[in-house]
Amino acid sequence: MRFKTELRCILFLLKKPLKWATKDMGKMLGGEEEKDPEVAKKKKEEEEERQEALRQQEEERKDKHRKMEAEREVVRQSIRDKYGLKKKEEKEAEEKAAMEQACEGSLTRAKKAIPAGCGDEDDEDEESILDTVLKFLPGPLQDMFKK
Repeated sequence: MRFKTELRCILFLLKKPLKWATKDMGKMLGGEEEKDPEVAKKKKEEEEERQEALRQQEEERKDKHRKMEAEREVVRQSIRDKYGLKKKEEKEAEEKAAMEQACEGSLTRAKKAIPAGCGDEDDEDEESILDTVLKFLPGPLQDMFKK
């Protein structure tokens, strides 16, 4: 008996917020707009003020981050100077200049560096792919492919 009364109380408490939520649901979905022009005008002004405040906050945040990044760059530069390091852009520029200087008199484009072992081996010393695959096959299959 006690369980049933507790259950009723819980259901009553759950129904009340749902009743309130459904009552305001039309306004949430865009229906039942305020008909008073003064209220609408006031809401519009408040929204414009809010948007302006958001823009201002965003600008302040960006300024703050610009200042922090400038401070970081000063620290980075002091570390580069201390240890004799170069910026990534400077390294790339030097490498590009070296490549251009190497092929200055050439009529063709600069050759890219080829890693060792890629295409510079003799074809006679290499085994064919078929021979390599045959090594891993069982004996009867090897004989069949060799014939």
